Amino acid sequence: MKFLDLLRMSSSNLWKRKVRTILTVLGVVIGVASIVVMVSLGLGLSRSLMAQYESYGSLTQVTVNEPWNDSSSEEVKRLDQKLIDEILTMEHVESVYPMLRTSALAKYGSYEGYLQLQGLPKEYFEDINIEVGEGQLPGNDEKLTFFYGCEVLQNFYNPKGNGMGGPPDIDLMNDPIFVIFDMDAYYGSGSPDENGQTKPPPKKYLIETCGVEATPGEDQWSQYGWYTFCDIDQLMHELKKIFKNKVIPGQPQTKTGKPYKEIFYNQLLVNVDSMDNVVALQKSLTDMGYDAYSQAEWVESEQKTMGYIQAVLGGIGAVSLFVAAIGITNTMMMSIYERTKEIGVMKVLGCDLRNIRSLFLMEAGFIGFIGGVIGLVLSFILSVVINKVAAGANEYMATSGGISYIPIWLVLLSLVFAVMVGMVAGFFPARRAMRLSPLAAIRNE
Repeated sequence: MKFLDLLRMSSSNLWKRKVRTILTVLGVVIGVASIVVMVSLGLGLSRSLMAQYESYGSLTQVTVNEPWNDSSSEEVKRLDQKLIDEILTMEHVESVYPMLRTSALAKYGSYEGYLQLQGLPKEYFEDINIEVGEGQLPGNDEKLTFFYGCEVLQNFYNPKGNGMGGPPDIDLMNDPIFVIFDMDAYYGSGSPDENGQTKPPPKKYLIETCGVEATPGEDQWSQYGWYTFCDIDQLMHELKKIFKNKVIPGQPQTKTGKPYKEIFYNQLLVNVDSMDNVVALQKSLTDMGYDAYSQAEWVESEQKTMGYIQAVLGGIGAVSLFVAAIGITNTMMMSIYERTKEIGVMKVLGCDLRNIRSLFLMEAGFIGFIGGVIGLVLSFILSVVINKVAAGANEYMATSGGISYIPIWLVLLSLVFAVMVGMVAGFFPARRAMRLSPLAAIRNE
């Protein structure tokens, strides 16, 4: 018997018993929809959390700091160019970005504001996702320029005012902003020194603005908003001139209180080729004596937890499909009892036993396939409804892909699973049909 003949006969037999077939298919529809929706909820929640983690920083980045010990000791492991070259030779390391942090005071008219300066290489700004509102990112000018985060204006205030009324009306891009790097000298100016002389105020520097970060949308935030960025080489050059023969704020000093000849970095940002290699590299840096951390360990722990949640949700949905499998078995057994004489005639006419088995297996597989397709359609409808309801209750879910997410692999897997469940459920009835005695089947009424 040809495959097309088996296909035609199996579909015809199911169509003859419409009500029973529809009820059995309905059980598969509910089972498949339950599994897909439950798993999609777990996937959607995991996807939303991963999107949230990525907004906090790269998941393939290791942050390196100096070890926690006496910073005045010359034996402290410093973050310098030698260390950068050593890290670059390690496996799975793609790039290393040094960071130099310092503080400064910005002044405009009667307003002043605290600046958290971060000097970084030009390549770093090309790799990260900073949305430029005006101007351009640092590193494209020959002199030191600042790129202000979208929240920097919040730090400006009028020392003689009451501090009310929100951020001042300052155009960071076009207004002249004076910067004082020696903040200790600024706050100590006017007081007498060791010789009784009045301390002079420090020099102010007019630092041009190269760009300003774009303001994020409503209910969104920027991890770079409170910082002021600049090119690290230009910043180091200016600091060496400003604090000539003096200790630069934030930099270590020798036991005699003198500055080092070189400027040490405050932090190193190490980019790894894959998240799978982050933990191993982090351990290597820790074994070298440095303080290294990343989000990878925490994210891996969260992923395991989300995996358990997905398994539990999938198991809940699988119960419905298991009940549907029992329904398929019952339908096929009833079909065999009703068609016993037909089976006997097929055997007497010399029909291959494997064809008889294939006929009933195809009928069971048809039930699983039809139920799987309808169940998937129902799953997509329920997923859209769930996401709309969740978006109305929580706007964050709407921006990170929805609380229910059905990938293509889940569609294909659930459809194959539904067909397999149908065929497994129809295996024993098909086996019974194959083993029926031809003479006993023909005599059966």
